[in-house]
Amino acid sequence: MKLFKKKGTAYVALLTALVFLFGVFASGCGGGESKTADEDTIKVGVNFELSGDVATYGTSCKNGIMLAIEEANAQGGVLGKKIEALVQDNKSQNREARNIAEKLISEGVVAILGPAVTGAVQSEEPVATAAKVPVLAPAATAPEVTYDEKTKKVKDFIFRVCIIDPDQSQVMASYIYDELGLKNGAIMVDKNNDYSVGLGETFKEFFTAKGGKIVAEEGFVSTDTAFKPQLTSIASKKPDFIYVPAYYNQVGLIVKQARELGIDLPVMGADGWDSPKLVELAGADNLNNCYFTNHYSVEDPSERIQNFIKAYEEKYNATPDAFAALGYDTASLLIEAIKQAGEADSVKIQQALENIEGFEGVTGKLSYDEKHNPIKEISIIEIVDGKQKLIKKMQPEK
Repeated sequence: MKLFKKKGTAYVALLTALVFLFGVFASGCGGGESKTADEDTIKVGVNFELSGDVATYGTSCKNGIMLAIEEANAQGGVLGKKIEALVQDNKSQNREARNIAEKLISEGVVAILGPAVTGAVQSEEPVATAAKVPVLAPAATAPEVTYDEKTKKVKDFIFRVCIIDPDQSQVMASYIYDELGLKNGAIMVDKNNDYSVGLGETFKEFFTAKGGKIVAEEGFVSTDTAFKPQLTSIASKKPDFIYVPAYYNQVGLIVKQARELGIDLPVMGADGWDSPKLVELAGADNLNNCYFTNHYSVEDPSERIQNFIKAYEEKYNATPDAFAALGYDTASLLIEAIKQAGEADSVKIQQALENIEGFEGVTGKLSYDEKHNPIKEISIIEIVDGKQKLIKKMQPEK
């Protein structure tokens, strides 16, 4: 850049630059005011993990969201306006998720959909709350996403569409103890992942409260690829099953290596298992005698679910996993909230979300409790020859 030679010109240029930067800063901060739609469209932020470690989660969520928005726009949009989705990739990085939230808010979105995982949603929460822009998290299952246990306060602008981890672990503990009749278990968790650790802790609590016993507990970290030492230690304690509440990229290797060691015990898990990559990593045969809790099942005969599956397959040439279904419900729920608000205003949308009751989604009928958690059933899935089979739906005990 060439420097100005005349002082007066330089001062004017400097003043102009400062005014411009102040304007950008002010628009980015949002000032805690409501965000409203412009004259032509309703802008919605779509902040997901489209690359990186959990890209399959974010991509599926985004795909489901875009399908729901496409359907709504084809029917005339909402309140006479089309929905404009501003899609961003947070690269499976928590800090990037926060940066994107700031960017989307500065661009005038009335709500943010995503990210998929707990840590990323928690990272963007302060930004969204300060700007009074509601966040709808499709798949962030940790209780603290919407509720601060220390202050005993709900996070007013954060809502989730998925079941929460304690409900998942409670349902799986009941299924294993009461219906499969297994009494002695082992637990393997990712020690660096709050999702995994939290599920392990609550599962142990619920299972032992029923009279079950945890005979072995082992840990690993997300960068590990060799799990045979932990599995060998577990096998020596002779459990009836192994509970592995972790992400698919770890679970696939754990199950494969367990079978290679001759460990044919049932392996149980949670919604983090649900990815088409799981079968590729573990092998279809190795996944027999494996079960996990999930948000929905493609085998569910519900007309609503089957219509969604057909539309998704026609658009993406792939079978929708639970994250795709949650994404679809997330966008559909936002559309319903905008309708009920009667205006595409961020604060009015937040108020409408708090009053949602009996929303019919692909992943079940949804109403919110006082902590912005959905009240709905949980599916128990068995994997048979690489295919998911719906065993039953169970309502968490409250």
